[in-house]
Amino acid sequence: MGTRGTARKPHRKKPTRHRGLLIGTLATILVGGAVTGGVLLTAPASGPRAGTYRLGGATGTASPPPTTASPSPSSSASPSPSVSPSASRTSASPRASATATKRTSTSGAAPYTAGFAAWPTATGEKAVATTIEVSGTYDGTLKRFYGSGDLGSDSQDEDQGPLFELADGATLKNVILGSPAADGVHCLGSCTLQNVWWQDVGEDAATFKGTSASATYVVDGGGAQKADDKVFQHNGAGILTIRNFQVADFGKLYRSCGNCRTQYERHVVISNVKVTGPGKDIVGVNANYGDTATLSGVTIVGDSGRKITVCERFQGNASGAEPSSLGTGADGTHCRYSASGITYR
Repeated sequence: MGTRGTARKPHRKKPTRHRGLLIGTLATILVGGAVTGGVLLTAPASGPRAGTYRLGGATGTASPPPTTASPSPSSSASPSPSVSPSASRTSASPRASATATKRTSTSGAAPYTAGFAAWPTATGEKAVATTIEVSGTYDGTLKRFYGSGDLGSDSQDEDQGPLFELADGATLKNVILGSPAADGVHCLGSCTLQNVWWQDVGEDAATFKGTSASATYVVDGGGAQKADDKVFQHNGAGILTIRNFQVADFGKLYRSCGNCRTQYERHVVISNVKVTGPGKDIVGVNANYGDTATLSGVTIVGDSGRKITVCERFQGNASGAEPSSLGTGADGTHCRYSASGITYR
């Protein structure tokens, strides 16, 4: 019958005088030294403890101890929605990955927010009577462009032309749009708006019209103010990234078209953006078309009553009817953000 508790101790023999010699021999083998008395251990040929030995007339191979391979640092999951086009990836060292994680951490701390540039002073002025068509890169050298003639009505007409029309893949940078700004900027496909400023938004600051699901639009830097309704209007397909941007006195920063005749699945990623009230919505998306909005590092200024809606979901349509609201706030599906990603000042 088995017993419980402490197991019975085995009988221990008294040590003999040969024990010291055996211990010494084994210790010498382990540290790679040579001994007499029939034991010969050669130095390792390569690797830890690799080599041959002859012990008591027998010959064998000293195998290195097992080692554990260090796992390669895995890539972090992209905050972009899985249905959106994959962003280009750059391999990074473990240290770089750790640094990036630290900068974007939202575990209870205020979100990382870079400094924002002051509103620029125009280096000159240029009246625009006919839409400027851009293919490639257009550098405005921070001149102030404003509408005249047919583009100078300063109305909210949805059918008015833009000051700039960008072909697929074009870049517009270092531009100030004054008043009247007509319908701002139109992107016919993928485009980049870099350091573009709207002093007084007309109908919309920019409208994105690419019809391909792989279209990518980037707004990097710059700012907009005095928008009676929308700043960025997303009528086409694809994904829009808005980063390092500031907006003040506006209706909506981003709106996925709620009643366009042709509807698409659309996505927006907003990061490091300063929002200054008064304002209504930061983001509006159509849940029924699979739209998503991912927000982080958003700072809201001058909204102590928290009246500005961070993200609103709508029931979009293609009939032209006014879309109905389905709710507001983060839901993890269409409105993706955490409380720590929104800071009030």
